[in-house]
Amino acid sequence: MNFLRKLFSSAPAELPADLWDNLKNHVELIGTLSLTEQNSLKRLTKTFLDDKAIVGAADFEPNGAQRLAIAALAVIPVVNLGYDWLDGFREVIIYPGEFKVRHEERDDNGLVSEGSQVRLGEAWERGPLVLAWSEIEEDLVDPHAGMNVVIHEIAHKLDMQNGRANGMPPLHKGMSWKSWTSAMQKAYEDMNMRISRNWPTELDAYAASAPPEFFAVASESYFAAPMVLKQAYPDVYTQLDAFYRPAKDAGLLKNA
Repeated sequence: MNFLRKLFSSAPAELPADLWDNLKNHVELIGTLSLTEQNSLKRLTKTFLDDKAIVGAADFEPNGAQRLAIAALAVIPVVNLGYDWLDGFREVIIYPGEFKVRHEERDDNGLVSEGSQVRLGEAWERGPLVLAWSEIEEDLVDPHAGMNVVIHEIAHKLDMQNGRANGMPPLHKGMSWKSWTSAMQKAYEDMNMRISRNWPTELDAYAASAPPEFFAVASESYFAAPMVLKQAYPDVYTQLDAFYRPAKDAGLLKNA
């Protein structure tokens, strides 16, 4: 049991005010949320700390402040969706820096090969969230660069809510899968075209590696650099706005 769990065991209703104020000073993205969203974020951050085990790996042990920041970043995408969207995993594993993961690939002939890849974050289907603290720390230093590894991997978890990640999470009633697919596909193809011609891209080039990665990278930008996404791919911004459901009083802040 980490010290935050022990501290809150006698007062489970909410985070202590001094810890929350200190968190807001270190996680600038919280300030881009409306007051309504900030109140929800505070409650959901506490729920996340109670519900998920945030553990270290490779001789790294995240301290209380680090766990608190990770929890807050993890619930930002669901602040207007509800905590149930984070069902399906119970553990967050934190490495000090990049880590290697083993993987299998099957070619067209059915031949399976094994290898390893270096990662800064990974979301396992029906498994833990795995993150590199060095990348989280970099995102906290430059919160509006449009990149956030925690939000990226949480977006994958949302995508997996209706099965294997494919770039389309379960859409809300009233949203059109045709409109979603059209917006995402056109932007994805545009990014690949730009990369093939060595043109600059507004979003991180990793978005062009696969449709699920496009959704995750676009989600990072939606929260960390919304105007960049809105100017580059307005239709994608519209779809993500409909999906993430920002509070009504968040408009001026989100588009600032």
